[in-house]
Amino acid sequence: MTLNEYAEYIKGKTVSVIGLGVSNMPLIRLLHRLGADIVARDKKTAEQLGGAYAELTALGVRTALGDGYLSDVKEQIIFRSPGLRYDIPELAAAAANGSVISSEMELFFSLCPCKIIGITGSDGKTTTTTVTSLILQKQAELDGSDRKIWLGGNIGVPLIGCVEQIKPDDICVVELSSFQLHTMKESPSVAAVTNVTPNHLNWHTDMDEYIDAKANIFRHQTKNGSVVLNYENETTRKYADEAPGRVCFFSSKRIPPEGDAVYERDGAIYLRRGGCEEKIIETADIRLSGRHNVENYMTAIGLTAGLVTPRAVYEVASAFPGVEHRLEFVRELDGVKYYNGSIDSSPTRTIAALSCFSSPVVVILGGYDKNLDYAPLCEPLFEHAHAAVLTGQNGEKIYRALCDHGIPEGFELIKEPDFEKAVYAARRAAKPGDILILSPAAASFDRFKNFDERGKVFKEIVKGF
Repeated sequence: MTLNEYAEYIKGKTVSVIGLGVSNMPLIRLLHRLGADIVARDKKTAEQLGGAYAELTALGVRTALGDGYLSDVKEQIIFRSPGLRYDIPELAAAAANGSVISSEMELFFSLCPCKIIGITGSDGKTTTTTVTSLILQKQAELDGSDRKIWLGGNIGVPLIGCVEQIKPDDICVVELSSFQLHTMKESPSVAAVTNVTPNHLNWHTDMDEYIDAKANIFRHQTKNGSVVLNYENETTRKYADEAPGRVCFFSSKRIPPEGDAVYERDGAIYLRRGGCEEKIIETADIRLSGRHNVENYMTAIGLTAGLVTPRAVYEVASAFPGVEHRLEFVRELDGVKYYNGSIDSSPTRTIAALSCFSSPVVVILGGYDKNLDYAPLCEPLFEHAHAAVLTGQNGEKIYRALCDHGIPEGFELIKEPDFEKAVYAARRAAKPGDILILSPAAASFDRFKNFDERGKVFKEIVKGF
């Protein structure tokens, strides 16, 4: 649907926008410009919303705030925030009465005039999305093209606010969470699933629903679409049987036996496409450390196959220092190197982070509980670290998992519920030559609004030592 066609459709219709966070405020601005009759809903009060409430008032948008914000939801079109399930009683009743339930991302997909490359996965999607956009941007620079690469979705700017500026020859690179994908009925033409491991099981009804939500990133493609999948992950390997279009596997452990693939051989990454093999880059030229980052680049190479040259990949890989909050070096003090891994919100992410260091590690663990199993974290933690500080809502849960596994003699385990005190406790446990990393293996919502705020607070504390 074109923007003009949507403008004719939405004008005068009653619309409810639920959740006044980062993505939905730009949505409200667009809907207001197009003439929709909007009710903005949020469980926060006007005082808590602050500037957002002032903007809504200035626009003349009606609001339903506080405890009763979902009462009497009956607008013709309802845009839910990603964190709000579509099947809660209030939305289910509205849908039964004829309301259309949608989201900012679903609307963006229907209005976007250019190619969309979408990335999801339990781990690695933020780095992969960022790297993919940088490689495409570098190729545009090498070509002298004015093509714009838009980065957004679950990271970056809310793309719905940019849809009026996006041109048909541009490319949008979009990170997509399972929350966003849960009800999607349209898939990007090019997609990737980095891996699927247990995550967000406090929100999804079970692991099967989580797996099914992730599959929406490719499920609605045509036969001309393509998806890049992790050959070493059992779930994503099985996704290939469902994919309507072209499948490209990646693996850092072996060469997939047939079809399109990205793999490592003799210290270099190769792309096999249409039966032809091409060397893309030496793994030693990738500035980011860790095998997981080799896999992130493999995913990006698969996503950009046919769109970029090896030179573009090399120029990005050899220079890109990494995403903020992902193994981000903060400072060195008294022989201890401090790293911010606030984005590590699951055990698998923390395991990957720990594997990057050869020096002894002190790690800060704990935060908001997503109903995850911490048993798989124990062995890698004891292998790479000599001390851990447990904090946050699920610190006790992690402690029980470590105790059930058996804590090795000499391993220092500290429980400190307060986040700032936990950082200071980790500092006291660290010795010259150590690595001290915040890698919580948990979400941030027990104390912080998101992992970005948590990471920034950690960096402020460390820089203040």
